[in-house]
Amino acid sequence: MKFGMRKPSLKRSFKARTTGKLKRSVKRAVVPGYGKKGMGWLKNPHRASYNAIYHRTTFGINNIFKKLK
Repeated sequence: MKFGMRKPSLKRSFKARTTGKLKRSVKRAVVPGYGKKGMGWLKNPHRASYNAIYHRTTFGINNIFKKLK
Protein backbone atom coordinates (compact mmCIF):
# COMPACT_ATOMS: atom_id res chain seq x y z
CA MET A 1 0.00 0.00 0.00
CA LYS A 2 1.26 3.45 -0.89
CA PHE A 3 1.49 6.28 1.63
CA GLY A 4 2.21 9.88 0.70
CA MET A 5 2.25 11.69 -2.62
CA ARG A 6 1.21 10.00 -5.88
CA LYS A 7 3.40 10.34 -8.97
CA PRO A 8 1.68 12.77 -11.35
CA SER A 9 0.66 11.52 -14.80
CA LEU A 10 -0.32 14.11 -17.43
CA LYS A 11 -1.73 11.40 -19.71
CA ARG A 12 -4.13 10.06 -17.07
CA SER A 13 -5.23 13.48 -15.83
CA PHE A 14 -5.98 14.57 -19.43
CA LYS A 15 -7.99 11.38 -20.03
CA ALA A 16 -9.99 11.91 -16.84
CA ARG A 17 -10.85 15.49 -17.77
CA THR A 18 -11.87 14.73 -21.36
CA THR A 19 -14.00 11.60 -20.92
CA GLY A 20 -17.28 12.84 -22.31
CA LYS A 21 -20.69 13.26 -20.76
CA LEU A 22 -22.19 11.30 -23.66
CA LYS A 23 -20.02 8.24 -22.98
CA ARG A 24 -21.05 8.24 -19.30
CA SER A 25 -24.74 8.63 -20.15
CA VAL A 26 -24.61 5.70 -22.59
CA LYS A 27 -22.86 3.49 -20.03
CA ARG A 28 -25.41 4.48 -17.39
CA ALA A 29 -28.22 3.43 -19.73
CA VAL A 30 -26.61 0.13 -20.79
CA VAL A 31 -24.74 -1.13 -17.70
CA PRO A 32 -26.93 -1.78 -14.66
CA GLY A 33 -25.53 -0.12 -11.56
CA TYR A 34 -23.02 2.09 -13.45
CA GLY A 35 -22.50 5.34 -11.58
CA LYS A 36 -24.51 4.27 -8.55
CA LYS A 37 -22.97 4.87 -5.13
CA GLY A 38 -21.71 1.72 -3.41
CA MET A 39 -21.87 -0.58 -6.45
CA GLY A 40 -18.12 -1.22 -6.26
CA TRP A 41 -18.58 -2.96 -2.91
CA LEU A 42 -21.10 -5.34 -4.48
CA LYS A 43 -19.11 -6.02 -7.64
CA ASN A 44 -15.60 -6.43 -6.16
CA PRO A 45 -15.29 -5.83 -2.39
CA HIS A 46 -11.52 -6.45 -2.31
CA ARG A 47 -10.82 -3.75 -4.90
CA ALA A 48 -13.29 -1.35 -3.27
CA SER A 49 -11.63 -1.69 0.14
CA TYR A 50 -8.14 -1.23 -1.38
CA ASN A 51 -9.26 1.88 -3.26
CA ALA A 52 -10.93 3.35 -0.16
CA ILE A 53 -7.73 2.97 1.89
CA TYR A 54 -5.53 4.21 -0.99
CA HIS A 55 -7.71 7.30 -1.39
CA ARG A 56 -7.30 8.15 2.31
CA THR A 57 -3.54 7.54 2.55
CA THR A 58 -2.27 9.27 -0.61
CA PHE A 59 -2.49 12.74 -2.09
CA GLY A 60 -1.63 14.39 -5.38
CA ILE A 61 -0.26 17.70 -6.62
CA ASN A 62 -3.75 19.20 -6.94
CA ASN A 63 -4.53 18.43 -3.30
CA ILE A 64 -1.56 20.54 -2.21
CA PHE A 65 -2.74 23.55 -4.23
CA LYS A 66 -6.33 23.19 -2.96
CA LYS A 67 -5.14 23.33 0.67
CA LEU A 68 -3.13 26.50 0.01
CA LYS A 69 -6.19 28.46 -1.13
